[in-house]
Amino acid sequence: MITNTRGFLWSDLETRALLEIWGEADVQSALDGNFRNSHVYRDVACRLAELGFERTPEQCRIRIKGLKRQYYQARDGLKKNGHARKICKYYDEMDRILSCRGGPEGAPEPLAALAAPPEVVPPPAGPLPAPPTPGTPHNSRELDAELDEEAGPESPRDNFTEDSGECSSYADHPIKVECPSFAIPVPPGDGFKEVNAPTITPPLSQPKRSKKRHTNLTLDKMMEKFLQQSMDTDEKFYRFEEQRLKIEDKRREAEHARELQMLQMLGQMLAGISSTVSQRSQSIPTSPPRRANHRSYADNFNYNAMTAALSPPIVIERSFSLHRTHSLKDMENIFQLVRNVIPPLTGKKHKGQDGRIGIVGGCREYTGAPYFAAITALKVGADLSHVFCTKDAATVIKSYSPELIVHPVLDSPNAVHEVEKWLPRLHSVVIGPGLGRDEVLLENAKGIIEKSKVKGIPIIIDADGLWLISQQPSLIQGYQRAILTPNYMEFSRLYEAMLRDPVDSSDHHGCVLRLSQAMGNLTVVQKGERDLISDGEKVLVCSHEGSSRRCGGQGDLLSGSLGVLAHWAFIAGAEKTNGQNPFLVAAFGACSLTRQSNHQAFQKFGRSMTASDMVSEVGTAFSKLYET
Repeated sequence: MITNTRGFLWSDLETRALLEIWGEADVQSALDGNFRNSHVYRDVACRLAELGFERTPEQCRIRIKGLKRQYYQARDGLKKNGHARKICKYYDEMDRILSCRGGPEGAPEPLAALAAPPEVVPPPAGPLPAPPTPGTPHNSRELDAELDEEAGPESPRDNFTEDSGECSSYADHPIKVECPSFAIPVPPGDGFKEVNAPTITPPLSQPKRSKKRHTNLTLDKMMEKFLQQSMDTDEKFYRFEEQRLKIEDKRREAEHARELQMLQMLGQMLAGISSTVSQRSQSIPTSPPRRANHRSYADNFNYNAMTAALSPPIVIERSFSLHRTHSLKDMENIFQLVRNVIPPLTGKKHKGQDGRIGIVGGCREYTGAPYFAAITALKVGADLSHVFCTKDAATVIKSYSPELIVHPVLDSPNAVHEVEKWLPRLHSVVIGPGLGRDEVLLENAKGIIEKSKVKGIPIIIDADGLWLISQQPSLIQGYQRAILTPNYMEFSRLYEAMLRDPVDSSDHHGCVLRLSQAMGNLTVVQKGERDLISDGEKVLVCSHEGSSRRCGGQGDLLSGSLGVLAHWAFIAGAEKTNGQNPFLVAAFGACSLTRQSNHQAFQKFGRSMTASDMVSEVGTAFSKLYET
């Protein structure tokens, strides 16, 4: 929003556009006519906005006022010594506009009018009218027009520093004392002068004339000195600003060179590690070949364990912030990759094209979790959000929000068939929020996972869906379009079920990497103080600033936003993700968004923050991270 403040500089292009509009015949006619000047400058601001310059009517009026003062000072004081165009940069444009305009636009009064003897008017009957103040125009209508243009009816006259840097005072022009053009009536018998006494016209060369010229000369010198100091100050400011920009560019180049050097060192280290692994693999005796159909899960586990032992995990750890130093130059910045996969908003799209997300979960005990996941998907940018829940939970979830499409089919005998009819219309499925551990619901969720795998839909599994996976890992193992989002307890349960060992608390990165490899290189997001994300090949660490408040439902916001970003990253293609795993990019984007929403809500509500407060911050957090 543009505020009516001073000190906001006008560019040359913007000023010339303003003068072009202000100098048009209809604008000048409106200013000379009976129109309110606030309406005229409002029209000037609208025309200026059509050219791409956003200014308020008050800013336009103040800018024109400052330019007119510069023009009068340059014309009256410095025109003879040739410095007019140095003081008034737009002298020619102002001279062209004001010379074509009649009335009070600076036209000097004829000398003949000053030298002509005043006409004696007989005093009218009744009280005497007050004589006009010397130095004011004879035509009161012209004076009103000049003052009306200088200060609109809604704004007081302003004599402080303009936004363009000029200094104004109450003595914009030298004060000229002139004789009135009519005789001032004097009552007879005042004891000073007779009524019929001859009027003596003062000569033009009086001592007061030289004194006035001396005063004008002093004011002109002071104004010229002040303008010169202003120009020098502007030049120093622009020179210092140019130096600062050069120093900033050098610093960025140095940081970029340092990052390139670190990447080269990392490449050399990886090359040495790969050569060591190849030498070790040659020394390992080969086992007799087996048929592919009889290869057991234990063989897969032994092979993955051997690979993990020989090759240390590749860990890419970054502590991202909102500082945008290399967001546009360095494509390895994961934030830029997330921005790349976000589809633009255009008027050519139809409803549902930016995402139709399905949430499988919601029972009598848990109705908030599926709501948080579904509403967050809409807040992130999905067009439609479906909730497949039990019959008891449907009415409650519908009452939370009218934007959600609720299907009360999850506890019906043909639940899998009912959900399968909707799968071709869905772009991703989130399974687990509010699912519960009822055997019927878990069995139906199992069937929905199988049907989704057949259709190749990205699957996000959270909450009780992870408990189902820990009981039957083969249900999702090897499906690389799946994303698991366990917290610490859920991660420990999955890790022990897959690797038969407890979690090594001293090696969180390695544990996440090994679990992803054991699950068939699907994406695993371990939520915690720092979110660890792995696809079995590398580990990303999201330590974006959040808060110390951990409210219930925060994980449901993550799963809902991840459902949308997974669809966007999946259809974006390898070119926009720079060859990275799209689900890795989507997971990092969802983690950062959830943490930013948590941070903003905590700044407002503190300890009383809830998941609903975080939902209201999703839109602004998304704009701050990915659209600014």
